[in-house]
Amino acid sequence: MSQQMQYQPTPQGPAGAPGHQAARNGLGVAALILGIIGSLSGIPMILFWLAGPLGLLALIFGLVGMSRVKKGQATNKGVAVTGTILGALSIILAIVGLIVTVLAVNKAVDEVKEEFDKQSGSSSNIKDLGAGEAAKYNNGLEVTVSKPTPFTVDPNTLISGHTEGNKAYKVTVTLKNTGDKAATNPLMSTDAEADGKKTEEVADDKHGILHHDWEKTLDPNESDSVEMVFDAPPTAKELSIKITPDILLDPANWKLSL
Repeated sequence: MSQQMQYQPTPQGPAGAPGHQAARNGLGVAALILGIIGSLSGIPMILFWLAGPLGLLALIFGLVGMSRVKKGQATNKGVAVTGTILGALSIILAIVGLIVTVLAVNKAVDEVKEEFDKQSGSSSNIKDLGAGEAAKYNNGLEVTVSKPTPFTVDPNTLISGHTEGNKAYKVTVTLKNTGDKAATNPLMSTDAEADGKKTEEVADDKHGILHHDWEKTLDPNESDSVEMVFDAPPTAKELSIKITPDILLDPANWKLSL
C-alpha cells in the first residue's frame, strides 16, 4: 500500500526575496534595563562598584542594539539609544562615586592619624635638625641635641664603641616636658652615622644612655639631660644622630657638623 506524501511550501515573499525574520530587539532591551539599574546604583555613590560594570554592559549592548537597528535587524531604536545614554551616565556616576569615596576614606584616615598623633604625642617635625634645635612632640615633650665637641677617651674607663685611630665627639641630649601633664617613663634610643656610615656610641662608666638614671617622670617644665659620646673616623665631616624618645613617638634626626 503506497502512501502519498503531501508537500506544503514555505511561505515566500515576492519572487527572489528572503523570508521574513523576527526583529532582534533583545540587546536594546537589555541595555535599557542595565542602564536603569546602573544609573540608580550610581546615585548613592557608595555603590560605584556596581554602577560601573552595569553601565559598561549597558553601553556595549546599547551600541550593538543601535547597530542592529541601522542594519534593519531590530526595530527598537529608542530603547537602544536610551539604554546607551543611561549606560554612559552610569559610568560617569561610578567614576564620581569612586573619587568621592577615595577622598572620604583618605580624609577619615588623616583624621584618625591626627587623633592618634595627639594621643601618642607623635612628632610634628621629624625633618633634619641642627645643633640646639628642638624636636617638638604633640604631647609637650621636646628633645634637643647640642653641638658636638671633641672628647678624649680614657682607656681605663672605656667599655666599648671606640676604635683605635678614630675620633670621639660628645653631645648633650636634653629631654624637656613643655606640656601641662607629667611625662611618664621617658625612654630613649639612638642611632648614629658619620658621613653616612653607621657609627657606634662610646660606652664608659660615665657617659651614655645605659649609665644614665633617667627620671621616671618629667613634670611640666622639668628637663633631664644625658651626655653621649660617639665614635667617628678622623676624616668625618658630619655626625647624624637619630633619636627616638619613646616607643610610641616618631624618631627625629639631627645633622651636626664636626
